Amino acid sequence: MSDRPDARELESFVAARGARLLQAAVMLTGSREAGEDLLQEGLVRMLAHWPSLTGDPESYLRRIIYHLAADGWRRRKRWQLRLGLLRSAERLGPPDEMAEVDLRDALLRLLAQLPPQQRTVLVLRFFEQLDQAEVAELLGCSTGTVKSATSRGLARMRELARDHPGITNALVAGGL
Repeated sequence: MSDRPDARELESFVAARGARLLQAAVMLTGSREAGEDLLQEGLVRMLAHWPSLTGDPESYLRRIIYHLAADGWRRRKRWQLRLGLLRSAERLGPPDEMAEVDLRDALLRLLAQLPPQQRTVLVLRFFEQLDQAEVAELLGCSTGTVKSATSRGLARMRELARDHPGITNALVAGGL
């Protein structure tokens, strides 16, 4: 191939290698239509550089196709994540303020059933959002004591919440 390929060379290149490149594009995308679109986009990008292209045009075009396919996969994955968020928000509908009040009341009632140390640790850790070291310092105990009180308190809360599915869901969603 010369330094400045002409249109006939491009046509002969596509005629000679187009079917094989299309087959690779179809395998990358999963459908013939998407593969044709991918190959066409790759050819358009290669065409912009065709006059200055040196070396093997097939490897250059394959590299373009693979990069375009990877970009498409990333784009679809991001879109699916966003779509999932939209669908979950759609299913939730408007917030039910009375349900939130009922849930908060039920959580406070369960919390009141815990021993004082477990209740204190849970309040400081999850409502005041203090870390273990801060809670230990505040209560004058070791971080190990805070960890075990947190673990026992959460286990007891889950046990008490077993009869209340809404509370169980809130505990799981809140990371408790």
